[in-house]
Amino acid sequence: MAMAAALLTAAGPVVAAGSVPFYERSFVLAAHERCGLFSDELGAALTVSTRQARSAALRAGTDTAEVNATARRAQARAAEVSCNDPELAMVADRVETAFDGWRRIPSLSFPGLAQPWLADRRAYSQETWALSQTSHTGASPVRFGQTSVEGEMKVVVSFVGAPRPYAARVVMRDTGVMARPWLGRAGALPPAPSRRAVMAMSQAPATRMLLAADRRAGEVWTFPASLGTQLERLDPREGFWVEFLFRDGSVARAAFEVGDVSAGRAFLQMGPL
Repeated sequence: MAMAAALLTAAGPVVAAGSVPFYERSFVLAAHERCGLFSDELGAALTVSTRQARSAALRAGTDTAEVNATARRAQARAAEVSCNDPELAMVADRVETAFDGWRRIPSLSFPGLAQPWLADRRAYSQETWALSQTSHTGASPVRFGQTSVEGEMKVVVSFVGAPRPYAARVVMRDTGVMARPWLGRAGALPPAPSRRAVMAMSQAPATRMLLAADRRAGEVWTFPASLGTQLERLDPREGFWVEFLFRDGSVARAAFEVGDVSAGRAFLQMGPL
């Protein structure tokens, strides 16, 4: 039996229709991680596609537990196949051909419910956004993301007038307290006991390349690099907040979508162009 047919046969009775692409890509990715089928660059491209397929299955209404079970089935199936199987080699050749064009893609937009993540692999002489999403608090533009492949997460805001915030934080569902995604009203987070906050480590004037096109000044707040991994653990349909704290006790909030942040970060792992 051809490997492609085996994939569909294994997926058919136990995997929801919307999860079949995720199953197939998860299988090939697991086989690659075990057998070293592709270059690091192509493996990263396959990771992007697999994470996109996972998000698509969730957005199509497949239950989170079923999506996670699909990944486990694919990984178990890949563990059973010999790395020397000629049909696996044939599938690897087909995947390499299908993903060859990804090597030359400089930028991608990863759509969300309202706002996309914009990813850019091009190398610039000045610091600029490698992965970002835009939002606002009142009339002030806010942009969140990262400026390098492995770097810290950052947020840039341009407040009009004074005063300026003394601190910034990212607020999200605490996965250690609430295991299931919070899928209420768009932009809403679970009750306060089920949230966690990550504080910014530092603040500085933002350079021109990080500012919104119509702004001449702003502040950049830098968060730990681990924040990106924490966001990847959330459901793509969930949201998170960036909050700015003022000395009078007030809080300015900008809402963001988790969306395909995981796929966007994997896209950057393909390396700069």
